Amino acid sequence: MINDYRFKNKINNNIMEFTFKVIIVGPSAVGKTSLLNRFMHNQFALKYKLTIGVDFLTKTVEYQPSKSVKLHIWDIGGQERFKFLHRSFYEGASGALIAFDLSRQNTFSSMKNWLSEMRSIMTNEIPKVIIGNKTDLIPEIGQIIDRSAIEQYAKNEDCLYIETSAKTGENVEKAFLELTQCMVKKVG
Repeated sequence: MINDYRFKNKINNNIMEFTFKVIIVGPSAVGKTSLLNRFMHNQFALKYKLTIGVDFLTKTVEYQPSKSVKLHIWDIGGQERFKFLHRSFYEGASGALIAFDLSRQNTFSSMKNWLSEMRSIMTNEIPKVIIGNKTDLIPEIGQIIDRSAIEQYAKNEDCLYIETSAKTGENVEKAFLELTQCMVKKVG
């Protein structure tokens, strides 16, 4: 399993300590691929192709000075037709980002279903960050979902909650780094 694999080798004068499998899940069209593109390449595109099943990305992240981890990130398609694959996608995950769209109420409800499903499938508890994405739309359309309700839900579910904008880059790196810190702390 990826989350049990520890190694030390020099990479750019950093000590690589862990490799983690991270999954990013949530309803369709909430910006999961956009978040990953921002995190991996610091880029944003207005249009993306639908994620078919799962996409895989790898990035080395420095979580403390001279200490790095390798993240194997699985971008899981949000369409209902791929639900039968979720069990195999969740297997071996060390951490999860569960995303929803702050501009669409129904995605918050759907995100809760994703979290519930994940918990019913996985045998071990892993660090999780709930991401409310698309903060850049709030000034245009106003507050759609009550932030205090989201924060209370995250607290009740023992998850961190971070609001992001893949478009502007706001808090995207923070979400991944917070999750990385939690995963390192859990195995440390």
